[in-house]
Amino acid sequence: MKPTASAVRCAIAVAAAACWALPVAADTTDVKTQSWVVVKKSGAHCKDDPNCVNRYHPAIKAVARAQPGQLIVFETRDALDSELNVTSTGKDLAAVDLNLVHPLTGPVHIEGAKRGDVLAITLIDVDPDEYGYTTIVPGFGFLRDLYPNPFVANWKLNRLEAVSDQIPNVAIPMNGFLGTVGVMPGQPEVDAWAAREAQLISAGGFALGPTPTGALPADVCGPNGSHKDKCLRTIPPRENGGNMDVKQLTKGSTLFLPVAVDGALFSVGDGHFAQGDGEVCVTAVEMGATAVVRFRVKKGAARQLSRGPRFVHGDYFAPPEWAAPRRFIAATGMPIRDDGVNEGENLTLACRNALLNMIALLQERGFTREQAYVICSVAVDLRISNVVDVPNYVVSALLPEEIFQG
Repeated sequence: MKPTASAVRCAIAVAAAACWALPVAADTTDVKTQSWVVVKKSGAHCKDDPNCVNRYHPAIKAVARAQPGQLIVFETRDALDSELNVTSTGKDLAAVDLNLVHPLTGPVHIEGAKRGDVLAITLIDVDPDEYGYTTIVPGFGFLRDLYPNPFVANWKLNRLEAVSDQIPNVAIPMNGFLGTVGVMPGQPEVDAWAAREAQLISAGGFALGPTPTGALPADVCGPNGSHKDKCLRTIPPRENGGNMDVKQLTKGSTLFLPVAVDGALFSVGDGHFAQGDGEVCVTAVEMGATAVVRFRVKKGAARQLSRGPRFVHGDYFAPPEWAAPRRFIAATGMPIRDDGVNEGENLTLACRNALLNMIALLQERGFTREQAYVICSVAVDLRISNVVDVPNYVVSALLPEEIFQG
């Protein structure tokens, strides 16, 4: 017998009611497909945080463990350990304790990594805090002889751009990366590096030897620590990575570092929202950040890195219009002193002259000399144009026009 229309409607209603009674699938935000390790920060400063260190030594213990392939979240601090804030001015730099540089989150033990291996570190993401700064610190920076007065530019950050009341009509696109990324050296490396830096100091060069004051962890590196005179500062980059400040190490990049101790003992910090090649005034757009990284271990490959770390990037390290700008201004420099003396093949002098040339150009556009120096540090790329046309090697300073808003 053919069902009536009323019966059909009734059957549909019953079926619908039954469907509504079934359990509803979870929203996709609750679906988890990855294995995560989270290394949090706590407290106002590194000294308050058991997951924070600011020195390198193999006696420092891991604060977490992870398997290769896991996603690891690092909550990181800015380079000056939260000593500045959005109201800071140049006079506040006098109170900054440089013994605290750099506060690093970690170290993390990577299972299976042994001395002689290579740790491959891929940056998955970097999420900025909302505040950043750029400083001119007396006695530091590429042009420290010309900039004796302190200066601070405070930046308001989002994932698009950085703006500052101290650098008006300029917006710096985000090109976030981690300035200090390193593994722990072994005892042979600590001894060799400390010796070569001491030799440099004795020859009249500049380096910072082990400094127990402010050193963390205190039980290893502090004034009463077990290795207080052996813990290395994080200021210079070394073969273990560290404070390399390579602006191309943005998300999607993979950095290769030699493993010197079991577990590699990886730590990270010193986030940069953006930086010019050179970081010439000693700071970029400095920030705290949350970073996501992933590791893999290459067995027995450390000998490949005898001349230093390597890295790769699978795409542009920044938005194409920023990484390779279509519109830019540029200035050049050659190794010729102001008194006319030619210091042939001196790339440092050529770099200095390119930078001074760019600062002069920015002053012609209405910026003060301090503002111009900061712009150079966060947005100017210094390129070696030639090292063959002796005696005058050429360095070019390039600045994208896109940063200017007015």
